[in-house]
Amino acid sequence: MTTCAPTLLELQCAVRRDLLGLADGDASGYVVSDGLAPQARLAIYRNTANSTLLTALKLTYPAVQALVGSEFFEGAARLFIEQCPASNALLDSYGALFAEYLAHMPEAASLAYLPDTARLEWAVNEALHAVDAKPLDLQRLAQLDEADLQAVRFLPSPAVRVLESPFPVDAIWRAVLSQDDSALATINLAADPVWLVIHRGPLGVEVSRMAKGQCRFTAALLAGRSLHDALADVPDAETSVWLAHLLASGCFVDVCLSNQASSRTIGRQDT
Repeated sequence: MTTCAPTLLELQCAVRRDLLGLADGDASGYVVSDGLAPQARLAIYRNTANSTLLTALKLTYPAVQALVGSEFFEGAARLFIEQCPASNALLDSYGALFAEYLAHMPEAASLAYLPDTARLEWAVNEALHAVDAKPLDLQRLAQLDEADLQAVRFLPSPAVRVLESPFPVDAIWRAVLSQDDSALATINLAADPVWLVIHRGPLGVEVSRMAKGQCRFTAALLAGRSLHDALADVPDAETSVWLAHLLASGCFVDVCLSNQASSRTIGRQDT
């Protein structure tokens, strides 16, 4: 009785499950021993795959690694890789859940600021690798009449994020990456919370602080709420100035009008 050869897809899926260490992974039946056991051969590729994911995490979270040390970081990263295998081949997208993993890791509990530092590094990573998009042409806003302004929504740039933390994670991040021990020593973890906007501009990724109201307003616009609703939640006379700053910084790529019944784009521009 002959056994049908697997299709290429079946073979790839079997090898993938084995490389990721999944319970149902067993590609050894498709591997010729030739002096080395099939599982030993597969282990070579599994180690290579894990090393690649470990390198990806190191590149994304350099400040976290510096804060906890290489040995601790590698141990935590390898456990994370076992529990959260890669879902695609795009390494820049791997590690989104690492901050949450650190937040629930008992060994890291004494470093309460560590998860938010990781969240900041992930936001920087997302902004850095986001697709390019042409900033909104501010002249197009002149097309809006008073009624339009009640329903206008801003479509965010793929390279902008907001983050709130009870810890000064931006100061920690900068001090660690610049290896400025004196600056790190002066950081007060009990200081006021920080609200951050992370955005990739012409000079690279920028991390800037903003006021709490500005953060609420920015987050509302990024979430797709209308300008009218976002302003209603933050009745601050300075909000219009902050909006001008966001627009000038290229944080939006398009505008559209929407109401309860329909949504339409105003003279949509190519991105």
